[in-house]
Amino acid sequence: MIVARGLTKIYGKKAAVDGIDFTVEPGRVTGFLGPNGAGKSTTMRMILGLDRPTAGTVTVDGHRYADSPAPLREVGALLEARALHPGRSARDHLRWMAVRNGIPTARVDEMLALVGLEEVAGKRVGKFSLGMGQRLGIAVALLGNPPVVVLDEPVNGLDPEGIRWVRNLARDLAAQGRTVFISSHLMSEMALTADHLVVVGRGRILADCSMSEFIADHASSYVRVASPQRGEVADLLRRQGLDVAVHDEELRVQGLDAPSIGELVGKSGLLLHELTLVRSSLEDAFMTLTADSVEYSASPTAGIAR
Repeated sequence: MIVARGLTKIYGKKAAVDGIDFTVEPGRVTGFLGPNGAGKSTTMRMILGLDRPTAGTVTVDGHRYADSPAPLREVGALLEARALHPGRSARDHLRWMAVRNGIPTARVDEMLALVGLEEVAGKRVGKFSLGMGQRLGIAVALLGNPPVVVLDEPVNGLDPEGIRWVRNLARDLAAQGRTVFISSHLMSEMALTADHLVVVGRGRILADCSMSEFIADHASSYVRVASPQRGEVADLLRRQGLDVAVHDEELRVQGLDAPSIGELVGKSGLLLHELTLVRSSLEDAFMTLTADSVEYSASPTAGIAR
């Protein structure tokens, strides 16, 4: 379990992390989201003792990570996959990490097999692609069979098969009862991976809740209605106090579920060609919640010649 209380980090006059409280519990995948500059990387570095908090505390299983007698056996972390000695082979790097942390060297080949690097185990890591470096970084994180796993952008550089593998790995680790904390900018992937979300913006907690609660609270779903009698259907639904918006050839209705809308329109004798519940996405909810927390926003057409 990871517990942060009043966690703060100030650089100069700017609070990169501003008094945040959160708990990452075992047995589920917790996604860590936020715009660029929100404080995610700084928070992860404080969890791992790489940055010292200006105020507040963060503990892993009841104590500071820096006080752990066997860090790699308690927390497996991937923060910078390319932070490797370029002249070492993948196998030698893992062997060095194992010996240094008192881990049986038999784990080295187990981890190479787990991440799919057996065939390049003797290759110098300086020659690795970004995706191969990510896989080796995950192998290092899991080398000590830790109960807590912290992964920062673990799918960067991976192909679709690799992304799916990381997703399944994270969920398998959580199913084993481990604490799994993952940051990512890929909303579609996080929607398939995380059970719980901690969302930060400008160094503060914006949300700490389940995936379903987050989407329900911060983005609205609607029922798509298509009818050759669109105007009449819209008038009928508005008379019932429903929120009806017209988009191209369809109506977007809020305030009543799809079956009830169908029954209401059917009783009136009007025709329906489509009646579909459109659920909001994690990306929709994230963009809505963090709209005021984005430090750098650009116009999509700025500078483009017409």
